[in-house]
Amino acid sequence: MMDGFAFRHPGVDRAEPERGDPAVLDRRWQGARVLVLNEKGEACRPAGGDLLQAAERISPRRPDTATYLGHHDAQAYFALPLESAGFTPSETVGVRVAAVDWPAWQASLFAQAKALLHWQSQSRYCGRCGGLTELKSAGYSAACGNCGLVVYPQTHPATIMCVSDGEHLLLGRQAAWPEKRWSLLAGFVEPGETPEQTAVREVWEESGVRAERVRYVASQPWPMPMVLMVGCDVYAPMQPIRISEELQAARWLSRAELRAAVEAGELQLPDALSISRYLIERWLAAGPEVRDFWHTKP
Repeated sequence: MMDGFAFRHPGVDRAEPERGDPAVLDRRWQGARVLVLNEKGEACRPAGGDLLQAAERISPRRPDTATYLGHHDAQAYFALPLESAGFTPSETVGVRVAAVDWPAWQASLFAQAKALLHWQSQSRYCGRCGGLTELKSAGYSAACGNCGLVVYPQTHPATIMCVSDGEHLLLGRQAAWPEKRWSLLAGFVEPGETPEQTAVREVWEESGVRAERVRYVASQPWPMPMVLMVGCDVYAPMQPIRISEELQAARWLSRAELRAAVEAGELQLPDALSISRYLIERWLAAGPEVRDFWHTKP
């Protein structure tokens, strides 16, 4: 995994100009590898087959429902919903497992396929007139056969905030999370907002803490199912917490307190594949270039 968390590898060359050329796509299908996903977004393996299957084992001709993902080292890749693949899976693999066990570029390919096929499953009917839609551009758009409206895959941006006064980190906990799990605060970007504005607003809404400045750090595609996590450092003076209904609890922890709670098993951090874990560990190990943000006056 790149930079300590999943789905950051560039994956395949998405070859956007090829999506509108059926003849090129048909040629790409010959010898391609196909990732078949079920309705849960899990990769499916047929008995005696591979998770990245040979296209000719599925169909000699490219199915209309095949989504062109791109190519990597001259090898073409497609995604296909299980109902179009014509087999019963002998094994399924979730994207979280793939993020840990698969090569980084293949995990990114899986994330791409999962998000696209989820969007397709939610776009079968026109949002304007209710008519049936048809996939176009090798799976990257859907056109209504009745009114002609064309829609495209959507990604929902969310900001995740590493909130600190420099010496203490603000962590929160939701009731639905596993027992002892704590993480950073996060929230979706609203219309007309920048991710930095979202960070200030969400920190205030969820914890009652007033943030004073924000710095972008890194981002992560999060196919659960279609989110882009925008990771930010957020400076806020240590102050009383007033949690909202979104949180069960929130607390400030020093580096020593956080390490001790984790070592004692009293507190569990997010999975290592997530940007939230990366931001927390980055804060814990903060060198001068990171600490300067917390201790420099605006």
